[in-house]
Amino acid sequence: MSRERIVIIRRPWVIWAAAVTVYVLAVFHRTSLGVAGLQAGERFHLGPTALSVFTVLQIGVYAVMQVPTGLLVDRFGPRAVLTVAAVLMGAGQILFAVATSYPLALAARAVLGVGDAMTFVSVLRLVAAHFPAARYSLVALLTAALGAGGNLVATLPLTGLLGTVGWTTTFALTGALTAGYALVVLLRVRDVPHGQPVERSSGPLRAVPATVRGTWRVPGTRLGFWVHFTTMFAPTVLGLLWGFPYLVEAQGLSKTAASSVLGVLVLTTVVGSPVIGQLITRNPHHRIPMVVGYLGIAAVTWAVLLGWPGGHLPVPVLTVAFSVLAFGGPMSGIGFALARDYNPMHRVGTATGVVNQGGFLAITVSAFAIGVLLQASGSYRVALLSVVVLLLLGSWRCLVWWRRARAEVFAAESRGEQVPVRIHRTRFDAPVPACA
Repeated sequence: MSRERIVIIRRPWVIWAAAVTVYVLAVFHRTSLGVAGLQAGERFHLGPTALSVFTVLQIGVYAVMQVPTGLLVDRFGPRAVLTVAAVLMGAGQILFAVATSYPLALAARAVLGVGDAMTFVSVLRLVAAHFPAARYSLVALLTAALGAGGNLVATLPLTGLLGTVGWTTTFALTGALTAGYALVVLLRVRDVPHGQPVERSSGPLRAVPATVRGTWRVPGTRLGFWVHFTTMFAPTVLGLLWGFPYLVEAQGLSKTAASSVLGVLVLTTVVGSPVIGQLITRNPHHRIPMVVGYLGIAAVTWAVLLGWPGGHLPVPVLTVAFSVLAFGGPMSGIGFALARDYNPMHRVGTATGVVNQGGFLAITVSAFAIGVLLQASGSYRVALLSVVVLLLLGSWRCLVWWRRARAEVFAAESRGEQVPVRIHRTRFDAPVPACA
């Protein structure tokens, strides 16, 4: 193989590596309070409720920013958005380092949250431009796996730094390094492969709502939204907020044992993402059947967790249950593959943002619902029923939009157009009323 050919093959991976580093940094900053939470409480004199506002604020900012991020990526390109993201995250972390009041610390986390929200969609837009459609799912899930791995690995150096050089130096140093990395993005990342024209959304700002509505009307986009909504939220809510209290307070596990069970969520995501990515890359027509299969198994898993006689499950059963639910993270990547396949390239960023918003909307609703029901009933069984309700709602909508997306494929085939995936008609594909 010639040297020129090797360079051509390696170039997309080099660009992806430079971009995905920004995403790994975003996950590092996003989860930093998981390590520094106790010190934050002491520094700002906060109780548990006020401390939890940091997490709720960041999730809310992330969810709200997904569609605007997609629009920005389509209009200005992923390199520009990633560069701004790195600068914002760095500035937010530096501000957090020097903040001495609670309001200023919240403002710092909000700035950090905006930068964080701009990373994942940008990286996936680069993947769509630099890799063939057949590899998109695999590279997208590798991106997610690296983010989860960053969450797992980043806790060690951050803990060490906080223990040796202290709060201000730790966060100022990590913020400065992140802001400085923006220069690497400018030098290494390219929006499209060399020699290809840049496809960007154009037109006046008043046309933006019409662009979003047009993206939302695509059945493949809507299907991706509900796939991401239904598969991602449960393992994320357990890992981010409610899993540890459930294992300790409802299941009676020690803090060490509960941490070990929660570690399964991250490890399963890291290992499962490339496996799922490889499967759906080789068999794209099996994407939604795999999602449906997972949702059915997840429903059974929740029935076991909430219906176990006596309430206290053996640790091996809890470990297996959390391992099963953790596959929702890799499965959620199928939603992004649908956004990539069913939308023109100049609108993929917007579609990806719409899909990503689905998962974080479900996370916000479920996290709030669990808290309200737990306070009202004092029972984790009652509180976690809200997860089952959202799971059933999302599963129903996935089935509805799966039928509609398939109908669009069949209609395109009948017109002689190219379609993303070759599928065969079944009884499931009976006409669906437009108002369903």
